[in-house]
Amino acid sequence: MDPTTDNAAPTGDPAAARAALEALRAEIAKAVVGQDPAVTGLVVALLCRGHVLLEGVPGVAKTLLIRSLAAALELDTKRVQFTPDLMPSDVTGSLVYDARTAEFSFQPGPVFTNLLLADEINRTPPKTQSSLLEAMEERQVTVDGTPRALPDPFLVAATQNPVEYEGTYPLPEAQLDRFLLKLTIPLPSRQDEIDVLTRHAEGFDPRDLRAAGVRPVATAADLEAARRAVAATTVSPEITAYVVDICRATRESPSLTLGISPRGATALLATARAWAWLTGRDYVIPDDVKALALPTLRHRIQLRPEAEMEGVTADSVITAVLSHVPVPR
Repeated sequence: MDPTTDNAAPTGDPAAARAALEALRAEIAKAVVGQDPAVTGLVVALLCRGHVLLEGVPGVAKTLLIRSLAAALELDTKRVQFTPDLMPSDVTGSLVYDARTAEFSFQPGPVFTNLLLADEINRTPPKTQSSLLEAMEERQVTVDGTPRALPDPFLVAATQNPVEYEGTYPLPEAQLDRFLLKLTIPLPSRQDEIDVLTRHAEGFDPRDLRAAGVRPVATAADLEAARRAVAATTVSPEITAYVVDICRATRESPSLTLGISPRGATALLATARAWAWLTGRDYVIPDDVKALALPTLRHRIQLRPEAEMEGVTADSVITAVLSHVPVPR
């Protein structure tokens, strides 16, 4: 093809990458109704090389959302249904003896993918949950002393039922802290639920996304270009201090036994930068920090038992902190 007649945007163009990622929302909406905030959160996590915890009652399209994202980004995806009898090797892979060669060979587990859907992660015991820690933090798996790198991009999208549900195990604090964002998936509004039922009545099959019209609208190259642009987004000293002040204020809250750690502060700064770039700016403002504070911080704090009994929630504590910490001008 003659390059002078090729109207396509050059590979690595940040503006083209932003447009491609913005198109994800419309593409995923072909399969999932009314979950724009969750879609935005997943894109932010991909830009920050982070992982996402999705919480909601069964049947609100958490799994469908992840599958639709993978289809729209043309990423390899695998799914693991976490159950009480799942073993760590079922996730990471294991050495298998080959009788023909009299040698052990490594059989990769489902973690070797771009987008791992860890479905109902809190239905498996902590030992298996912890098998993901190395993969999430180091982006590698060590089996029999040999580290094996995971693909890039790599994102764990874990779904969980609310902890009040029977047969669930609370995630260890160390694992919760490895998730960049915790997104809550609410029940749909009345009109959204009508739309869902109408689609199903017209023949929509959630197992056949191609028939629903979901097509790749962004690539790994777009994602890499976007990550470079996010890394170049300017953060002023005032914004950095604002993030620190928010996190330090949580450590002094009388409703909490555990406030935000420096890792949480780093995560908030990263997600604010990604949000600033997605909205078309090359610098971060306080509103970017506020917009991502709840999903970035809500799973990193622990409420005092007496505060929980009084109806205090993680979101209400963070909202109160945001209203009291002075905003830089």
